[in-house]
Amino acid sequence: MSQDQLNQPIIDSEPEPAAEPSSNGDGVDFLLEKVLSDTQLPPFKRLRMATWIELKLLFRLAAPAVLVYVINNSMSLSTRVFAGHLGNLELAAAILGNSGVQLLAYGLMLGMGSAVETLCGQAYGAQKYDMLSIYLQRAIIVLSLTGLPLLAVFLLSKPLLLLLGEPTAVASAAAVFVYGLIPQIFAYAINFPIQKFLQAQRIVAPSAYISAATFGVHLLMSWVAVYKLGLGLLGVSLVLSLSWWIIVGAQIVYILVSSQCKLTWQGFSVQAFSGLWDFFKLSAASAVMLCLEVWYTQVLVLIAGLLKNPELALTSLAVCMSLNGVLFMVSVGFNAAASVRVSNELGSGNPKSAAFSVIVVTSVSLAFAVLEAVVVLSLRDVISYAFTSGETVAKAVSHLTPYLAVTLILNGIQPVLSGVAVGCGWQAFVAYVNVGCYYVVGIPCGCVLGFVFDLGAEGIWSGMIGGTLMQTLILLWVTFRTDWDKEVENAKSRVEKWDDKKQPLLKS
Repeated sequence: MSQDQLNQPIIDSEPEPAAEPSSNGDGVDFLLEKVLSDTQLPPFKRLRMATWIELKLLFRLAAPAVLVYVINNSMSLSTRVFAGHLGNLELAAAILGNSGVQLLAYGLMLGMGSAVETLCGQAYGAQKYDMLSIYLQRAIIVLSLTGLPLLAVFLLSKPLLLLLGEPTAVASAAAVFVYGLIPQIFAYAINFPIQKFLQAQRIVAPSAYISAATFGVHLLMSWVAVYKLGLGLLGVSLVLSLSWWIIVGAQIVYILVSSQCKLTWQGFSVQAFSGLWDFFKLSAASAVMLCLEVWYTQVLVLIAGLLKNPELALTSLAVCMSLNGVLFMVSVGFNAAASVRVSNELGSGNPKSAAFSVIVVTSVSLAFAVLEAVVVLSLRDVISYAFTSGETVAKAVSHLTPYLAVTLILNGIQPVLSGVAVGCGWQAFVAYVNVGCYYVVGIPCGCVLGFVFDLGAEGIWSGMIGGTLMQTLILLWVTFRTDWDKEVENAKSRVEKWDDKKQPLLKS
């Protein structure tokens, strides 16, 4: 659609809000920008039409994305459940392996993969479809190389855990569990770039179907490994790795055979091996941004282990963090949707649509978060019984529930703004903000409140909420002051910078 067409008023045509968004024929929507630009429409009608268009675009992305993240999280949770049926030592080892070692690889790979989200999203919006497959292949190469030092960490997990003060028996068992997760490192290295490659094109539902089907297979294979083959702790972790490789394989097949990817997947190219250092730098900034967020809540648990009554503090925090982790997946889905919407609109040269998308997705995510907080507060006295029957723990969880509610509300805003940052390519800036707010303000304040003022887990959590609140306010202020026309120009410059001359393609 040309700029002249975009500027034509639509008041005479009176399109209904339910109409499908118009496009240029390749999936880039323009009706939203046209509605927002048409000053001849009454303001309320313009707002109503634009909101309806955006909501339809948003939920097509967010709903499947939420499902993908919930299912992938559930696979790790089910692995811990099967490990628990092997014994208490095995359960402790699986929890330690998941939280202490696997989370390192997950956060790093997912963070580095978000660089693909920025580049692919903006290139797709700019109709530079041939570039997406190059970005995908570069990301897989860079992430696979990053997996090599992670491999060393996994192999040395036992001495590293012993160095951190873990008991010998637990460290030994956790190391066995971690050895089975080694293949998962390289599944991550392929999966996350593919996931972002598809999301940038608004292809989310197939990944949800693949994850749901794989989850069923994962449960069956885990049951066979534990109860029929007796493979023990190593068996359940190998099954988890195999499940991730099934997801990778299914997504690769989908890309190769689907007509939806015929414009963006154009075969293997030697061009993917050029510009790797620049791509690594962008990926590293993305990884730092996300890892600092992922590790922040883990630090809360580690610090709580130093309190006067660490067992009660850790148990109550574990219940609250488990609830927060499940509900956080909703925010992660909106994070992905925000990134795709903003990057696509910027790449398409639609500044009004990008700004409006930020407002809508933040509002919707916040509404869900407030609803979650209300439900959690209403169940504060009984919610812990889903995890344990102890009354002492129930009282401790009840005291922490208001802090959980505040965290949930902040999670309704902060991840969305991080998604906006990814869509705009602000990862390096947000990384600096995260360092200052989380690790210079949040954690030190939490330690002072928890230990100096003897407020325990409530004090530690209060300090960390303060850090999250500071980060959220900074991102809100930066987003509010954003010149979206300038961001469109930045996106155009970024696409041109990475648009190298084509090299011969090796057709798959």
